[in-house]
Amino acid sequence: MEQPFSTSKVTVEYFDPHDVFKLLAPGLVPRLPLRHLHWQSHAGPLRSIETLHVELVLSGDKNPLTSPTSSSPPPQQQQRSENDGFQTQIGAATAATTQSTESIDRHVAPNSIPARRHQIPGLRRTPYLKILLVRCDDNDSYKGHVRQEIRDWIKGHTLSPASKKSNAAENHDAFEWLIVHVVLPNTVAATQPRKSDAGPSFDKPSTGSRWRPGSSTLLEKLRSDFNSSSKSTMDRVSQIRIGVNDVPYDILPRVVPAVPSGYTETEQETENAWTDLITKVRNLILSSFDMRVTQYEEDIKEKDAQRSLPGWNFCTFFILKEGLARGFESVGLVEDALVGYDELSVGLDMITKDQSPGRSGSAANALPAYTEDLKKLALKAKAAVVEISYEDDEVVGLDSSHSAGGQPKDLYDDITISASKKPYRDLIVANKVSLFDFRCYIFARQIELLLRLGNAWSTREELLAKLKEQQESVLYGVAPRAPPPEHKENEQEELPMLAEMCRRTLDFIPSVSQVMRNDLLSALSNTPKAVDETDSSDPDVESVDPLTNEIVENLVVSFAFATAQQILAQTSTKSLPIPSSSLKPADGHEPKAAIPEPKTMMHPARSSSLNVRPGGTGVPHPPPSPNVFSGGLPQSVSDYEGAPSSFLKAGLEDLAARRAELYTLSRNILEESGKKRGWSNGWSHTPVFNQSIMVNMVEIDLGDEDRPSGQSVAEPVVSMSGIDNKLLKSALDNSDDFYRLYEILTDKALRHYTVANHTHSIQSTMADLAVLKYHLEDYVSAASYFWRTTPFFGESGWSLLELSMLMMYSKCLKQLQRKDEYVKVLLKLLSKAAAAEKERQQARSAFAIDTQNYPGREDIKGLLDDLLMESKTISSEMRIPLSNFFSSVEADGGPEYDEGQDGFTLGLKINSLLVDDLTIDTASVRVVDTTSKPMRELWLKQEGPILIRPGKSMLKLRSNALIPGLYEIDKVNMKAGKLSLYFERQLGYPDQTSDLVKSPQVSIYQRTQTLDVRLGISKHIQLDQNTNVELELDTGWNNLLKAEIRVKAATGGLRLLSSEAKCLSSAFEFSQTPGGGAFSFNSIPSQTTIQIRFPYTLEQDTPSISVRIEVSYETEHGSYFFSKSPVVHTGLALGVNVQDVFKHKALFSRFTVSTASSSPLRLFNSELLGSEMFESTCGIPPSDPLIIFPRQPASLLYKIKRKPGVKNDPKTSKTMYLKLHYSVLREEIEAVMEKSLVAALDGTTLRPLSRLLVSSVLPLVRNTMTGIELEHAGLLGVVDTSFMARVNYAKIFHGLGRSGTGTDIVGSLTSFLRTWQAENATLPFPTPKLIQPSCILIPVDIPSVTIVHTTDIQLQPQVEASASPHPHLGYPAVCTHQLLPATLHLKWTRMWDTAVPPSSQADLEFSYEITAPTDSWLLGGRRRGHFVIPAPGSDEERDRSSSVDTEAEIPMMLIPLREGWLPYPNVEIREVQSDSHSKAVDNAPGSGSGVQPRPGIQQETDARNHGETVHVIADRNDVTFSLDASGPGGGPLLLAAQRGGVEGRVLVA
Repeated sequence: MEQPFSTSKVTVEYFDPHDVFKLLAPGLVPRLPLRHLHWQSHAGPLRSIETLHVELVLSGDKNPLTSPTSSSPPPQQQQRSENDGFQTQIGAATAATTQSTESIDRHVAPNSIPARRHQIPGLRRTPYLKILLVRCDDNDSYKGHVRQEIRDWIKGHTLSPASKKSNAAENHDAFEWLIVHVVLPNTVAATQPRKSDAGPSFDKPSTGSRWRPGSSTLLEKLRSDFNSSSKSTMDRVSQIRIGVNDVPYDILPRVVPAVPSGYTETEQETENAWTDLITKVRNLILSSFDMRVTQYEEDIKEKDAQRSLPGWNFCTFFILKEGLARGFESVGLVEDALVGYDELSVGLDMITKDQSPGRSGSAANALPAYTEDLKKLALKAKAAVVEISYEDDEVVGLDSSHSAGGQPKDLYDDITISASKKPYRDLIVANKVSLFDFRCYIFARQIELLLRLGNAWSTREELLAKLKEQQESVLYGVAPRAPPPEHKENEQEELPMLAEMCRRTLDFIPSVSQVMRNDLLSALSNTPKAVDETDSSDPDVESVDPLTNEIVENLVVSFAFATAQQILAQTSTKSLPIPSSSLKPADGHEPKAAIPEPKTMMHPARSSSLNVRPGGTGVPHPPPSPNVFSGGLPQSVSDYEGAPSSFLKAGLEDLAARRAELYTLSRNILEESGKKRGWSNGWSHTPVFNQSIMVNMVEIDLGDEDRPSGQSVAEPVVSMSGIDNKLLKSALDNSDDFYRLYEILTDKALRHYTVANHTHSIQSTMADLAVLKYHLEDYVSAASYFWRTTPFFGESGWSLLELSMLMMYSKCLKQLQRKDEYVKVLLKLLSKAAAAEKERQQARSAFAIDTQNYPGREDIKGLLDDLLMESKTISSEMRIPLSNFFSSVEADGGPEYDEGQDGFTLGLKINSLLVDDLTIDTASVRVVDTTSKPMRELWLKQEGPILIRPGKSMLKLRSNALIPGLYEIDKVNMKAGKLSLYFERQLGYPDQTSDLVKSPQVSIYQRTQTLDVRLGISKHIQLDQNTNVELELDTGWNNLLKAEIRVKAATGGLRLLSSEAKCLSSAFEFSQTPGGGAFSFNSIPSQTTIQIRFPYTLEQDTPSISVRIEVSYETEHGSYFFSKSPVVHTGLALGVNVQDVFKHKALFSRFTVSTASSSPLRLFNSELLGSEMFESTCGIPPSDPLIIFPRQPASLLYKIKRKPGVKNDPKTSKTMYLKLHYSVLREEIEAVMEKSLVAALDGTTLRPLSRLLVSSVLPLVRNTMTGIELEHAGLLGVVDTSFMARVNYAKIFHGLGRSGTGTDIVGSLTSFLRTWQAENATLPFPTPKLIQPSCILIPVDIPSVTIVHTTDIQLQPQVEASASPHPHLGYPAVCTHQLLPATLHLKWTRMWDTAVPPSSQADLEFSYEITAPTDSWLLGGRRRGHFVIPAPGSDEERDRSSSVDTEAEIPMMLIPLREGWLPYPNVEIREVQSDSHSKAVDNAPGSGSGVQPRPGIQQETDARNHGETVHVIADRNDVTFSLDASGPGGGPLLLAAQRGGVEGRVLVA
């Protein structure tokens, strides 16, 4: 972009008495502008100035020299660059008088008296830095005249510190000064170093005398003479040396010093000198700027404090504060300058508010009531209407300006907002500025600053080219372009600043329009009033005539429209990729481009980001318009390819949105002007669907009473007079141009909203285009827009607006003969109309007021017939949600059951929202039982034709399938031709359409006389065989002609062996061989029960199984279906444990029987059935049944013996069976309650509900009664029914509805159960068998034990004889340390080894060991030994057990060591495994090939002495002892002891 002329720029005045600037400029100007300056703000953080341009002005010269980066303005701009609103310099005056004043200030010749400055600081412009360029070639010339010249210049052009403090007002123009010593080559000064000690050693003067130091250089002399001695002051002297090649030959000194010093300056030193000069210039400028800001802030603070004093003038305060803002702007602190103007705008609002009527404002702040220019424009426009001449030599247009250079006054009329339009600052100083001009000036300055912040400045000619381009592209269909200026590649606009500019414009236009309207009314009224922008409806204002009002409105509209167009032109940028327009060219003209984006047309533009095309997937595209450009795609589509995307740039979306709002504002202005001329945008002719809850209202004019009688309302006047904007004026010339411009502005707003990603605004704008196209009867374009926008408004809640758009959309499709789309739109239209009707009904019921008839009802009437007619031509079926046309679907009570039949009918009430009658062919409803696993379903149907009228209707749906359960309606289907109305709800999740189906739950139950099936576990269970289930079929009142029963496993891993089924009823047989889970019968009379038994298997143990039973049967009334999925508990009701004790000739088994649940058991009988090898005996059985409680099991003891003569053969049955007859107490209680309930229902109207009642109550017994209550029932013989009083029966029987007589079934059942429970608080529990007992056969396998040893320690008879009875105890006893001879008797038997045949058994070797506690017994004899058990020779009984010859008797000696009851010593027998023994067995003569030694054996030991003891006492008869402490250790003293005379006593030491 071209570098603007009005960038950050400060004035630096230089004095060149020696004409050396031309030598200095080649090195100085390229180092400008100044960069990276930092200034510490007084009321904020450190501020950074990236670039500061310097304007070098020769004292007394008019032509400044600026920084080289600023391009010179075009020739036609040279003379007015100071006043250009788009190129205005920072701090430059905007009026001719101000410019002349500042020019006088700059024409200050040396040694001349300065011109008189302006008394208002804000209007002065002075340099920030004064530079004196000095040429001094040697020391003599410096002493002779140069030093005095410098002193005179400082005295005449600078102020001393004392004078600065005394005259603080001069700080508004504070400046610094700098002396630059320019050294030419071939001079003495060029041979001197910068410092006296920097030259070579031979050039240094002698320092032998300390009182005569060496001479200093010229630079040191200058610094010593003119720099302050204070350390804090800045160095004001610099030296620049000019190279030989940089000086023209004609002015190059020819004199060479006689004694050259030999000093030459390096390139680095030269660069350091320039850096030092630039640094000093930067610091001195910032210093003077800081002083000026300080003084301005102090003065502003002082003036602001005087606001409440009389005579305080806002205009003077404005100029002062604007001076500070322009100061900020001059150094590049544009943000601070913008804040200053914002504060001034707020201050103007406060002043305006104080001057409003009713407030006492200062007369010094009173602004003119109107603007003279506006008044002249209004009078001229009014004269043009009435066709009279109005001559005024000084008529100034609204957009005119006193432009310099002799330019035509209307050249810049399209630029309405510019700070140079008028001498605003002169008007402000003179206190003659109106409120309108004041606001326009402040806004213009704000716009200029925002443009600078946005880096989007442009020349005035370029802006005019943009505006002209917009006008001509609309009016003539061409798009001429002015030659674009050259732009720099690295410059980019700051889009957030441009967006802020648009935002401020959106606020400015409404407010300034009201100000302008009041201004014009005040100017044209006979009684001008004070300025008040807030109160535009003052009753004191005289009413204006229609012509005046029209002129005022035209002027305001023209100004607002022009302002919006100007800002749009100024904020257009190549960084905003606007999609190409989709508008087609107008008829009869060449294809014209859309309104161009002024800057983007110089660069590639994005083709489109909004896919606005008619149709979609499966929808054909509309035929192309005959006026579509032959190239197919817009020209901008190909232009955009390869263009970089900038959509991610910061502020892009905000800028696009603000510009779109400006386009919308312009369109609204155009729309309001068009309404006066009868041109509509289409919305006023659309079908209107008003809010349905609006009550009938009558419009009353509140001003009728105040109007004088006989006064008539004046007719409105429509005129073009006062509209100066060419674009607006051309658009209002005829309707074609009006609609063309309206469409273009709307399209541009749409494309900008697309970039901004404002979805709602996009759709709203697109809807405007759709309605406009519909109004213009362009149905192709209108249909494409409606296709895109209509769904959005429906989803956003604009239902009534969507209805209107659907009506128009359907008419478009009907005109275009698109039948498929037409059917779809009609469906949606009828659905939305039904939704609106539903809202109306809800509102009517909620507010209970009279509402108007549904608007648009007649327009919709008949569309349903069109839909049905057009739907016949489509190929596929169209599914429509039922909720689109119906507001509610409700089950009419419970099912109605047929008398004497198993079918039922369900009434369904539906509420139609349609305005026409609907005839459906068929209706069906599916109900699902979600509580069952798997879910059960039923379909109910009604064949048509069925007529459904608007409002409420009734459907009667019938089903011959009966599956008891609590169901929910989850599907409703209705078919009418190709239309299928459906309702579906997802089970298990919250239903979003739950308001459609009212009371979706339906309870279906079995009556007492209907067909029924029951399933249970067989009463006879044998654990080593498959368990059987018994199926019972009860035909009820049905005479079955044919029946088929199917059973299906409903539990994982369950397999039903139906091929092994048996019919237990001898009177009936299967008509077909059972198999595949099917059992068939032919004729079965009523009131017949058939039982079928079949086994099943399970892959894994489960506590219960579920079987789905389906019965399909035929009667004389038709075909029926019944299904049931009973759950059968397969877990055993009891558990049995066994404990075996082996003896030499018998086995004692103890069976512990316990209950497997919390319910007690009643054990009637038990029996251990023998086998071929074993037989059992038991004691006397109990006479009464035994009750087994969970914590009190029963114990059964049986004695088992081996039958004699039975050989151990593999085919011989060895398994015994424990047979138990029992019943579960819970089942007996259920039988008691069922019997009582059925008896109570007999003779009542609830008798048909006995099955339902029993099936609902019995689970309560199973799930509610606790184990303690069951134990109480078993112990007391009565059942407590108090648990039934806590049950919520309304929840259990929910959905039953009413009976045929209208009685509430749920209430009747609840009342019956409450009464029954109160009358039967306890039920007697009879002892006789209530139910058939169950029988279980438990297989009992006798463990195979290889050998059973019997050990017996017997005392010798003489010991028993010598053991005398205890004198006090009375039974035999032995004495301690008495020798007790004993014999260990060992015997064995192999009769319990049933696993190995005798022929395969081998010899066994065992070892025995006698052990006893060492503190109890002392053992003598053979305590360890080995013995061998020979293999039996046969299976005879004598060979299986030991004989006298093979039994062992081992003598031993027992000596008791302590008194008490001592148990016999323990005998342990172990098997001996040895290789030698194995070899001996193998080589034994009797061992054949069939003898196979086993690695381990099972043995049992029967210890006969287990549990027996020996009573041992001390061998003393009398003991005498003393109880005093004379014994050893202080204990009792033993006096005498008499021993007993025991024979065989051995004294052990």
